[in-house]
Amino acid sequence: MKKLVALVAALSTVMAFADTYPSKTISLIVPFAAGGPTDRVARDLAEALRKPLGGATIVVDNIVGAGSSIGASRVAKAAPDGYTLLLNHIAMATMPNLLRSMPFKVESDFEYLGMINEVPMTLIARPNMPAKNFKEFHAWLNANKGKINLGNAGIGSASHLCGLMFQNAVQIDMTAIPYKGTAPAMVDLMAGQIDLMCDQTTNTTAQIEAKKVIAYGVTTAKRLTVPALKDLPTLQEDGLKGFDVSIWHGLYAPKGTPADVVAKINSALKVALKDPDFIKKQEALGAVIITDKRVESAEHKKFVVAEIAKWGPVIAAAKEYID
Repeated sequence: MKKLVALVAALSTVMAFADTYPSKTISLIVPFAAGGPTDRVARDLAEALRKPLGGATIVVDNIVGAGSSIGASRVAKAAPDGYTLLLNHIAMATMPNLLRSMPFKVESDFEYLGMINEVPMTLIARPNMPAKNFKEFHAWLNANKGKINLGNAGIGSASHLCGLMFQNAVQIDMTAIPYKGTAPAMVDLMAGQIDLMCDQTTNTTAQIEAKKVIAYGVTTAKRLTVPALKDLPTLQEDGLKGFDVSIWHGLYAPKGTPADVVAKINSALKVALKDPDFIKKQEALGAVIITDKRVESAEHKKFVVAEIAKWGPVIAAAKEYID
């Protein structure tokens, strides 16, 4: 009888907690630099989540380093109360293969709250690159083996991962130049200090439109509909058969977060993904809002597990790891 009373009391406490959630500021951890594409998604989402979460205050905290593992680890070890959340991209699937030592387990140390969007990538080069289309660019790559500098926003970043896939596709080794974020890498690319980069449309669309870089193609299987990018061919069209890379974003909480709180956040996320202002901001940058079953917690996790298996061979072949 005492055990039954204790169980009822515990359930009542959990239900009461869920009913009052959120009652204080929510910290949304972004494991990449402020001003970058993932940070932009997070800030737009934070705004869209406020109303369905009862007007909650959501503060975006940028905790960078080690391929996003420092910020992700902060969330994995946080109190499982729904007040510390993680917004991360495809790094959730690549960290298990990139890091020599993992401070947490992606598959078991988080509650999966649902996916947010998929962001296409673009292959871009310095503005003074002599090649004007991909065929000419491919020829330039072959003629300059051993002298090609490929910029990225740091090991484990979206641009790093796309760069690995591109090198694997063209079978040409390049010198990777990691930066502390997308912004400084883009500055050097526009200045001609590095040769090329493969990055998310959330970060490249404005530069392409302003003709501050040369764009050679998009990384998705189909062309994009964004006005500034609609005439760009896909890399598959240009001969890289099977090349299909998108950077997705998902939302996570520490393992053990009460099921009712997880459900409440997931419900709020579904509302946020239908917010007209959020959709408009994301579509302007080429991002595609998730509307399929991956918005559900279980399907989100299933997808990430499959992505871990997909990226393992690519990273192993490159032999680029984070100590």
